[in-house]
Amino acid sequence: MRRVVVTGLGLITSLGTGLEKSWSGIKEGKTGIDLITSFDTEDTPAKMAGEVKDFDPTAFGIEKKEVKKLARNTQFAIAATKMALEDSGLKIDENNAEKVGVIVSSGIGGIEVFEAQHETMLNKGVKRVSPFTIPAMICNMASGNVGIYFGAKGPNKAVVTACAAGTHSIGDAYEMIKHGRADAMIAGGTEACITKFAINSFANMKALSTRNDDPTRASRPFTADRDGFVMGEGAGILILEELESAKARGAKIYAEVVGFGETCDAYHITSPADGGEGAARAFKMALEENNTPLEEVDYINAHGTSTPANDRNETAAIKSVFGDHAYDLHVSSTKGATGHGLGAAGGIEGVIIALAIAEGVVPPTINYETPDPDLDLNYAPNEMVKKDIRVAMSSSLGFGGHNAVIAMKKYNN
Repeated sequence: MRRVVVTGLGLITSLGTGLEKSWSGIKEGKTGIDLITSFDTEDTPAKMAGEVKDFDPTAFGIEKKEVKKLARNTQFAIAATKMALEDSGLKIDENNAEKVGVIVSSGIGGIEVFEAQHETMLNKGVKRVSPFTIPAMICNMASGNVGIYFGAKGPNKAVVTACAAGTHSIGDAYEMIKHGRADAMIAGGTEACITKFAINSFANMKALSTRNDDPTRASRPFTADRDGFVMGEGAGILILEELESAKARGAKIYAEVVGFGETCDAYHITSPADGGEGAARAFKMALEENNTPLEEVDYINAHGTSTPANDRNETAAIKSVFGDHAYDLHVSSTKGATGHGLGAAGGIEGVIIALAIAEGVVPPTINYETPDPDLDLNYAPNEMVKKDIRVAMSSSLGFGGHNAVIAMKKYNN
């Protein structure tokens, strides 16, 4: 089987547009979460989110006349892909276009387009609904437009598995290269659903934090007083390449992808299985793909949503898989910094573990002020840790019982 490496990264989060803004903020323990500014939250139970406030789509080659035809999540995907391709140095042309594919996923898609056009229909009539509504809002259009904008003619699809979608995308892209269906893949997740309808829908199911008087500290994974997740938006895109092709063109290599696990809880539409049983099987699958020893795993970027059920069950899953070694490795959640990007989360966190391996750092779990005595792993509280990372993993768990885990290791010839 062919080996697969990460050669380019693109990142947009509430900490800022661009790899440096977001990554430096995460390492420094900053947060992009604050009170929502994009709509009136007077009657909204959860009034905070991780909004991207510095994004200009025209800075990434999207013409002004095209902006209104593209949902915000698609704009994020195009921009983050441009960053990742430039970082990688990969040129897509007639010589390789058919062997470069795209899997960029979203959990909800262009929901702001749906909301606006539905309101238009109700207030102004059906004839005023834009003909661009469907090609703007459907979930596959981020991936489709990335292919169009950059001329990638290889396999192209979107995986819709709620909050596991970004990690599924990276895993599927890895498998495509590994089995020879593509030589390079643009992979990750994108999401932009900080809208009144979406926020209130999540709030009414009691999934969101309502710590409105302290928004910057509302997302507090693994703590005793966690009370729900905080919505985020953005995109994380990785360029994955077959190793020999990457070496032939002298590409820099952040990390090597060495495992992918995917399972289903088959348990409940929103709650994880007791004890994290399904997540545990996904961790094991990712480790077994290349016989990665448990003791070589030094860091796990956990799904870590700051909800009572997720953090408890994910911790249990890690303990059940790693045994005593669970206490030797570092586990952190970066959602206190970025918010929970839903379908983008796995893409963003895939970028993060590649950077963590390349730089030898464990990003912190911020807002860790009230430890939960039942959650007793090393969560890298509040400050990043300098650490030589041999293998890092990222886990994503989605509504519907979807579990996805990827593993990367430090690249060695």
